[in-house]
Amino acid sequence: MSAAALREETYLPGAAEQVAQVFDFLAAHESAGRGRPEPRYFLAGPTPSDRVELPAEVHRVLQQVVTALQQGLAVTVAPTTQTLTTQQAADLLGVSRPTVIKLLDNGKVPFERVGTHRRVLLRDLLEYREQRRAEQYAALEATAIDLDDEEDLETVLQQLRETRRAVARRRRSA
Repeated sequence: MSAAALREETYLPGAAEQVAQVFDFLAAHESAGRGRPEPRYFLAGPTPSDRVELPAEVHRVLQQVVTALQQGLAVTVAPTTQTLTTQQAADLLGVSRPTVIKLLDNGKVPFERVGTHRRVLLRDLLEYREQRRAEQYAALEATAIDLDDEEDLETVLQQLRETRRAVARRRRSA
């Protein structure tokens, strides 16, 4: 398939029986419990000699696609380059372009300059996004408090304020 033929495409669930067979096969394969041999995955054609080995990345993509289709979800595959403009990076992170520029200039995400333009590697941006999510989950965890049914609402609100202040102090010192 040529690069020009690659385009964003959405796949809707269908052929539920076939998707269920693939899902069951993948689930059985992972839960076999026969140790962890080096995984190898193949795409087979109509004859036994007609097969090709799939890279692990392609297998992971197929697993996600089959799992989503099994759950009745549609799947969109959108090819993208590995070097992004600041606007593409902003779209991927769900933030504004000026915010991405600040992240780049503050050294939060590595980038390269091509003339006067900044270019961000997709790998670096995805790594930053995962790091940011981990920090956000940690912050949520830090603000979680145990609620006792018998505690006064004012007491709970005061505990929450104190926890938020502590998180803000840690964030400022980091």
